[in-house]
Parts: sequence; structure tokens; C-alpha cells
Amino acid sequence: MSSPWPTALLVVSDRAARGERADETAEALRPVLAEHGFDLVHVRVVPDEREAIAVALHASARTHAVVLTTGGTGVAARDVTPEATREVLDVEVPGLGETMRARSLEKTPHALGSRALGGFMGGSLVLNLPGRPSGAVECFLFVAPALSHLIRVRRGPVSDSSHGEADRG
Repeated sequence: MSSPWPTALLVVSDRAARGERADETAEALRPVLAEHGFDLVHVRVVPDEREAIAVALHASARTHAVVLTTGGTGVAARDVTPEATREVLDVEVPGLGETMRARSLEKTPHALGSRALGGFMGGSLVLNLPGRPSGAVECFLFVAPALSHLIRVRRGPVSDSSHGEADRG
């Protein structure tokens, strides 16, 4: 197996940013990420503020192959993670958000309110996950099988044959 992808996690939460609650998503995600070839090397808490999220995404994407966010993906007034993410992406990959929503709907109708998305800033994958630890883990697992392939395709020159199963009808 190749080296794990260096991964940053941005915890988007006003309460965690103010020190009113501890974040539990990083420790819930860490072993799951490791099992799928992702090394969580950086965790940062940012408030639910569009500009703060965008700045943190830019900084993290400069030094990490993968930047995950947790929180701020619903329909509450301060849930602005998808807007901040969309602002900084070079390429959106709609299938990431679509897959997480479709699979989550099998478990709860509340998934209809998710606006999570994913894509690339340069060669770095950016993926929005829910703020609840269990939801973050579940949604990551829904898309994990495709992530390394997407990163390799985005970063490398690839031949037509390197796309494998992803391009078959």
C-alpha cells in the first residue's frame, strides 16, 4: 500500500471555537481514516463564519492532500460551510455530496437537509461531513472507496486505462 494521504480536519463550530464544548469528531474519524489510507495530521477548530472557513480551507489545502470539514452543512442560519467550500473549490465533484445524502437517507429523513459537498482545490480533495461524530464517520465511509482514486486522477497524468471500474457503464 502507498503512503497514507496527509489529512487536515476543520471542525466548524461556534461552540467549540468559543471553548464551550469539546470536539469529538476528530477522535471518532481518526481510526476510520487510518483504515482507509488517510493520516489525520492536523485538526483546527473554526467558527461558523464563511470567511474564517474559506481562509482555513486555503491554508490547509496548501499542505495537505485531503481537507475534511465537520459541521455547518445543514439549513440553520449559521450553517455556511458549503458556501465557503464552494467559493474556494476549483472543481466540484457532485457525486460526493449526492452519495452521502442518498446513503444517509436510508437511515434518516433528516439527511434531506444536508448540503454537504466535495471537490478539489488544486490537487487537494475537500469534503464536507456532518458535525455529529457518528454522521461524520458514516458519511466518510460512504465515499471512502472512491477517494484515493479521485485524488490520484486529479493529481496525476493518467492514461485512459487507469480509470478502471469508475469509467465503466
